[in-house]
Amino acid sequence: MKGSSMEQRKLGTQGLVVSALGLGCMQMSGTYGAADADEGIRTIHEALDLGINFFDTAEIYGPFENEKLVGRALKDRRDKAIIATKFGFAIKDNRPVGTDSRPEHVKEVCDASLQRLGIDHIDLFYQHRVDKNVPIEDTVGALAELVKAGKVRYIGLSEAGPANIRRAHAVHPVSALQSEYSLWERNIEAEVLPTIRELGIGLVPYSPLGRGFLTGTAKRAEDMPEGDWRRVNVPRFQGENFDRNMQLAEAVKEMAARKGCTPAQIALAWLLHLGNDIVPIPGTKRLAYMRENTAAVNISLSADDMKWLDEKLPAGAAVGDRYYTVGMSLLDN
Repeated sequence: MKGSSMEQRKLGTQGLVVSALGLGCMQMSGTYGAADADEGIRTIHEALDLGINFFDTAEIYGPFENEKLVGRALKDRRDKAIIATKFGFAIKDNRPVGTDSRPEHVKEVCDASLQRLGIDHIDLFYQHRVDKNVPIEDTVGALAELVKAGKVRYIGLSEAGPANIRRAHAVHPVSALQSEYSLWERNIEAEVLPTIRELGIGLVPYSPLGRGFLTGTAKRAEDMPEGDWRRVNVPRFQGENFDRNMQLAEAVKEMAARKGCTPAQIALAWLLHLGNDIVPIPGTKRLAYMRENTAAVNISLSADDMKWLDEKLPAGAAVGDRYYTVGMSLLDN
């Protein structure tokens, strides 16, 4: 596949066009245990060779270190890449201490992210989490000013609910919503997905492999290495939750065996078949997994395959909360 092209998809109606699969870069900076920066850079370079041009980072990843890594990796390849990053947390002593989407802070983060990334504009700038203390109209107004100034091309939201999506979009067109979405986590289907489709906003699913569950190789929390964020932050990896959720993953493995591919490729193909307004961003810190994930664009699922997967892993089937920290989940209704 080296040097190959990949299907391009539109996010929103403002002109943002990206590869059908993106690459989540968070894990390259230690979120799921120790990471090798050089391996991360090699992974980004080969992703470009395989046709992926959409790279996702955030100031909170590291914090700050992941933006620097992405910037180094794309330094001589800026014209080939579409870079998305996120703001929205107050960070003190290298830890998030709450949300902060005040207009002045948004502009400060934008300038800092540009410097860390080594670029003159951010292609897609997301609000990472809705800030209940700041009207979203004020935050999006600041983003609109950044667009006008040429520092940002397109704006996005992450984990916002229908009410805030509508309020934000009324101030300035939103191109993309990033939310957790997979066969393992389908909470956006009832209200969020219909809302963004009505408004012409694209969807960027993060954790499309269920934080590893849908690969069939997940470990329970106590068996994860120290430093793996999932060890203490995701109840679905704990105790009986883990055992019951792994039973769900067996269905994905069964479909993969039928198709002669991997469970991860089935999980990504399912998302890709839901509509051309959806661009999953599977995250990895390893070159081999990126290659495997990229091959999902070649997996064909029939209507019967999609129906079978829906029946085996219906909305609400996963056991346990997505996060221990309430503030990381959907914030408005």
